[in-house]
Amino acid sequence: MFWIIFWIVIYLSMLLVLSLRHVKSTDMEQYMVNNRNTALFPLIATTAATFVGGGASFGLMATGYEGGFAAIWIGVAHIIGFVIIAQFAAKIRDFGAEHKIYSLPHYLNFVFRDPDNPRFNAFFSKSISGVNIFIFFFMVATQFVAMATLLKFSFEIGFNLAASISAGVIILYTALAGLSGVIITDMAQFITIILMTIIILIPGIWLDTEGMSRLAELPAEMLNGTKYGIIFLIGLPVFFSWSVLVRMDIWQRILAARTGKIAKRMTIWTGFVMMPFYIVFPMVGMTILLTNGPNILPEEVAHLFLMKHSNEFMMGFAVVGLLSALMSSGDSFLNIIAISSVKDFVKGNNKGPMTQKDYFWIKIMAIIFGVVALAMALVFPKVVDMMVLALSTITLFVPITLLALTNKNAGKYRKAAWWSLLSGFVVNILFFIYGLSMPHHFEAKSSFVPGVIVATFVLLAGILYYKRKQTKGLKQTI
Repeated sequence: MFWIIFWIVIYLSMLLVLSLRHVKSTDMEQYMVNNRNTALFPLIATTAATFVGGGASFGLMATGYEGGFAAIWIGVAHIIGFVIIAQFAAKIRDFGAEHKIYSLPHYLNFVFRDPDNPRFNAFFSKSISGVNIFIFFFMVATQFVAMATLLKFSFEIGFNLAASISAGVIILYTALAGLSGVIITDMAQFITIILMTIIILIPGIWLDTEGMSRLAELPAEMLNGTKYGIIFLIGLPVFFSWSVLVRMDIWQRILAARTGKIAKRMTIWTGFVMMPFYIVFPMVGMTILLTNGPNILPEEVAHLFLMKHSNEFMMGFAVVGLLSALMSSGDSFLNIIAISSVKDFVKGNNKGPMTQKDYFWIKIMAIIFGVVALAMALVFPKVVDMMVLALSTITLFVPITLLALTNKNAGKYRKAAWWSLLSGFVVNILFFIYGLSMPHHFEAKSSFVPGVIVATFVLLAGILYYKRKQTKGLKQTI
């Protein structure tokens, strides 16, 4: 207990010092996109730290325990996704600098705006931001649940108290520092994650699996990756990989890059840097299945592994390492929700530039949304389900984002874009609920597949309808 408290005090003190350096910042560009002047290494560190945060640490450990090598395919899909977004990174960064874009929702609202219909613009903006807030509520809540579980076992306190402490720390320094502070603290957090992985996780996996030889004892469906069904396995590289293109946290980092070239290099390097963690974390889950059996809760995997492979001194360091992984994601997600809600939902696109009053409201919204996410974590403490629902919903933005990035006249299809997002969102939620209620008929984790298919079909149908309508109108004019 002493060493856990020792490491946590040192870690939180470091975060406090780093965050306070940015409390006095009143510049909007610094708070939101770090003055668009971030170098390559800090961008790689902050993006990788976010991607190996709560979802990748606790979430993938739990998924590896449940699904075996299917969890590693999530990492493969992300590698493909980073290659995809690298093709657009420079364009995104330069467009954002030219038009003062601060987020993916802001970009979509800009591209699909109707200069003659401000009412549609407001409606479209609210729809985009509403879906985003839904997504990141679940992602923030996932971090709170994982942190609470870790603190609960480490300090032998109640889950509700542990969740409240976890949420309070993230909310406080995210609201104070903004993206500039998040980037700096992420660098420190990423170094901690690396050390924890090298010192504790990898040696522990090697020892418990007897040099990986015991992996052969896993059930066949866990070894071949089909534990969640063939739809999930195929859907990851074919559909889910594209979700990286529409990850709001990556867009925020790309928009913060010093140049378009740096933005592109960051996406390529980050994909390769994070891949080892997407292998190690699921292996922890598979190791616990081999050593402890199938009758424990997935969210307990991380703590059981650490207890077995750490003395008190290293246990304290490991707890801080996992906390840093969780916080590096939680602060980023909460920061995105606050910025998006004020810039895209409250202000809209036709209400002038951000002001100091908006800067104040971003901090307030970070606090409010953090408290609401905490409430969700207390009501629905299912780490894997929340992570999958959030990540699968992100993929619904792929069709309209790809259209916006590749078609100079994408704004003409604004109504089709809106219907695409709405239909995909409804289908994804319905299939997810269906999978939870009827798990023997459909795997809830595959709900993003029909959602993306419907969203793509609706968008293409809307584009064809618009073109036929234009052609018919032109013939009538002639």
